[in-house]
Amino acid sequence: METGIVIKSTGSWYLLHTENKNTVKARLKGKLRLSDSKSSNPIAVGDVVEFEMEPNGEFASISKPLPRKNLITRSDPHKKAHRQIIAANIDQTLLVTSLVQPRVPLGFIDRFTTMAEAFHVPVILVFNKVDLYDEEAIDKLAEAEDIYQQIGYQVHIISVREQIGLDVLEPILKGKTTLLSGHSGVGKSALINHLIPSLRLKTQSVSDHNEKGQHTTTFAERHALSYDENSYVIDTPGVKELGIYDIESHEIAQYFPEMRALMSQCKFNNCKHVNEPDCAVKEAVNDGRIAETRFGSYISMLNELESGLTFWQKK
Repeated sequence: METGIVIKSTGSWYLLHTENKNTVKARLKGKLRLSDSKSSNPIAVGDVVEFEMEPNGEFASISKPLPRKNLITRSDPHKKAHRQIIAANIDQTLLVTSLVQPRVPLGFIDRFTTMAEAFHVPVILVFNKVDLYDEEAIDKLAEAEDIYQQIGYQVHIISVREQIGLDVLEPILKGKTTLLSGHSGVGKSALINHLIPSLRLKTQSVSDHNEKGQHTTTFAERHALSYDENSYVIDTPGVKELGIYDIESHEIAQYFPEMRALMSQCKFNNCKHVNEPDCAVKEAVNDGRIAETRFGSYISMLNELESGLTFWQKK
């Protein structure tokens, strides 16, 4: 039995980078496909897997993934009772976002950071397309930058098209495996083309009618950077919706760092920070120490989890 790392996933076929530095096309064994009934994709880019070559010698058969350091999941947009693994064994994630063309709600950023916090994956926020921001958007950007920096997140402001602010990325990405994620149209493919010009990934403009991005990446794939042999980025399809998965309702506040820092000061140990008296979190919202947008995102996710719309009981 050999081992390799998944560097590309199309949903039915995989590319493996083997210990011998070969690239092998692979598929799942049937029993592995059925063993994780809650996941629509039991294997994801970044997984280290055991495999063996099939008798014809042309393809490999993946028998199982090895234990993961971490993973990022979301609820499957096509199967609401299932989760979809976005990537595994990553060092950090670069969330590419924008306040124009398309305008990405801060609530989406909060959902993503919450999921990343739950799986102990550091998040770096990158606001792209700053060259297109008018005065109003610049003001909103300054507010967002202040909110997330105060929480402790790195925030970088760039324009891939105008080559603004891109020099900061090399030291961030060097020596790490970084997941690139974000809405369709925010410029992930353009950013990867800047980082790895030889790829020449297809890019597509945002629709003028509804300011929604068009999908240009249709599957997840890991690409090597030239910084050193341990630098990679994982490109993923654009995410339009991000349902909360693998988190229980009583856990959600722990994944908001600014709330986590105050929870021990609440009167009740099981405080939900909604209607309870002497709640340190609500007091912080009232006096501006916690942003209202962040608290609104918390309430939205709490209600979603308690309604059971995208929640499943962990076993």
